[in-house]
Amino acid sequence: MTQTGRHDGPGYDVIGDIHGCARTLEQLLENMGYASQQGVWRHPQRQALFLGDIIDRGPRIRESLHLVHDMVEAGSAQCIMGNHEINALAWTTPAPAGSSRQFIREHTERSHRQLAATLEQMAAWPDEWEYFLEWFYQLPLFLDLGEIRLVHACWDESLIKPFAAQYPDGRIDREFLESAAEHGSFASQVLERLLRGSEMRLPHGGTMVSKDGLVRHTFRTKFWEEEPQTYGDLVFQPDALPEEVASRPLTDSQKAELLIYGSDQPILFVGHYWQQGDPHPIRPNLACLDYSAVKYGKLVAYRWDGEQRLQRNNFVWVDVPRLA
Repeated sequence: MTQTGRHDGPGYDVIGDIHGCARTLEQLLENMGYASQQGVWRHPQRQALFLGDIIDRGPRIRESLHLVHDMVEAGSAQCIMGNHEINALAWTTPAPAGSSRQFIREHTERSHRQLAATLEQMAAWPDEWEYFLEWFYQLPLFLDLGEIRLVHACWDESLIKPFAAQYPDGRIDREFLESAAEHGSFASQVLERLLRGSEMRLPHGGTMVSKDGLVRHTFRTKFWEEEPQTYGDLVFQPDALPEEVASRPLTDSQKAELLIYGSDQPILFVGHYWQQGDPHPIRPNLACLDYSAVKYGKLVAYRWDGEQRLQRNNFVWVDVPRLA
């Protein structure tokens, strides 16, 4: 049943992955009635909620960091951690003594490519970059506001509940990050699932090459599909599965292991997944707000005012031009 009463608190504007598109973010905020006051973007009645991935890839990463940081510090926004922020922390943090690596995130060509734009654009401001790296620790892994929830990639109650018992504010510390360097540890499971989502291995050790040239052994999966029958029913990424894989039936054991975010759960917002086309709800209680802004797609927000079911007309966006 749709709630008809008014939401008692402020309205929330949930905003998808920015990836350095600062000018486009300013345009989106302005379109929603925010204004820059004494250098901070504010709205008289509403609060912005950012889904993470402020950094990497885009042309104005430093400006994006300052904009979001200043809004959060002023109380006009909240922001959660994205996988790109955790990647930056792991890249710059030495691995624990006795491990086989130098840094928590190994300095491979692939990991450097993901962070290259950020490192290049922040090179002239090393003190600022160090400050922002410390500030990333202030970004919670998720927000549960009762009627709505935010997580960058995937809400997994079986991990969130024990994590929140240890970290009630949802924020990790360096010790947690260091423990995530151990494959299969609780910390690594939390970061992988919440910030990167659920995945399934391709059958028979197969691989596929993504549009950005990466060789992948897994594919990103839906975590809300209640009766999937094939691999194709689960795929949730821009790159389609090969037809022979997409049509492959799921085994009973694979179905039993699937994570399902129920239709009776609170509204959930995620980013991360590079959607295309016109923004819309995935389900009445689930929306992805990452519409490939940095790839000249859309920077998307959802304006929530207390409704219990997502409304298509509440999505707003800015199409991202070249040199955004």
